[in-house]
Amino acid sequence: MNFKQLDSYLLNKHGVTFDYPFDEKVRVYRIAEKMFALTADETPLEVNLKCDPIYALELRSIYEGVRAGYHMNKKHWNTVTLTDSDVDDESVKELIDHSYELVFSKLTKKQREVL
Repeated sequence: MNFKQLDSYLLNKHGVTFDYPFDEKVRVYRIAEKMFALTADETPLEVNLKCDPIYALELRSIYEGVRAGYHMNKKHWNTVTLTDSDVDDESVKELIDHSYELVFSKLTKKQREVL
């Protein structure tokens, strides 16, 4: 998966927006102002994704391409390497879906209705 494919998959999620709150490189994807993914168009391509804490530990033990979130809360975020990684594209999509659903489920009823 390259940056364009990753970006397209992230933006095709319902209600997703992005901005650059940290610098001109790091693109942050949000649902109702809540972050669920961060990435940059750099090599190696990596994406930070929110994750259930127990599942995050499991993923880190299975994949070399999954580690504790870089510059994020290590308990709730993973950094997934996409370039030359043992994490295949379908698994990346599943992890994105998990991150999205995790954040979406924490939104208030009003926020969900707006989306």
